[in-house]
Amino acid sequence: MKNKLPSLLILIIGLALGAIGCAHDEAELVVGMELAYPPFETTDPEGNPMGISVDLAYALGEYLDRPVRIENTAWGGLIPALQSGKIDMILSSMTIRPDRLEQIDFSDPYADAYLALLVNQDSPVQLADDLNHPDRVLAVKTGTTGHLVAMDLFPEAAINTFNNENACVLEVAQGKADAFLYDQLTIYKNWKLNEATTRPVLEPFQDSPEQWGIGIKKGNDELKNQINAFLQEFKASGGFDKLQETHLSEQKILFDELGIPLFF
Repeated sequence: MKNKLPSLLILIIGLALGAIGCAHDEAELVVGMELAYPPFETTDPEGNPMGISVDLAYALGEYLDRPVRIENTAWGGLIPALQSGKIDMILSSMTIRPDRLEQIDFSDPYADAYLALLVNQDSPVQLADDLNHPDRVLAVKTGTTGHLVAMDLFPEAAINTFNNENACVLEVAQGKADAFLYDQLTIYKNWKLNEATTRPVLEPFQDSPEQWGIGIKKGNDELKNQINAFLQEFKASGGFDKLQETHLSEQKILFDELGIPLFF
């Protein structure tokens, strides 16, 4: 009995420490995002997460009084990661779509996004409708809303799919594709980086915007309600206005001049 007591104490202490560790893990809010989409989800020179979505995630964590951990996840792995419990939510500029609603729940919309075109300088394309032609080639990122819209609106065009944004931009800059279909801010950014070879078509061509939401695992109504309450309060207190001032001041000036709405 005397020899077994230390072992019993070690076991009890281990179980207690394990319980503390589990409680800490449970309190932590793990947010999945693909850190490859500036200015929303990206990294600083030291590799730390930064951007609009990152700031929004930390504001949510402060509201919920939970520490936030950003889990950098490839786009195609975000929904599986949420379903398996690896992450608690998806905050990665994700459009609320019927096919996704079959797999996960979403918060109330927090942003409106329109698609735009990055066009090669020498392409005859002037408007989105010009793309629906057998001689036109369109570059899209696989699995994005732009990919689905391209198949729906431009069935006559050749649609080439790529796994990342940079590959799509390169196709257009090199004249291998007439246009890249993506959101307005990304198109604007890539045009500024490739002004000698590309031009933007920023005017919306959709009847209604794509709405972004925060993805939540089906059945997690408690977290969903908490997120919706946060979004309502954050908007009312000017939180989204501050995010625009911090991250999108230059773009907002241009979009206001063009009379084009900008996300929030």
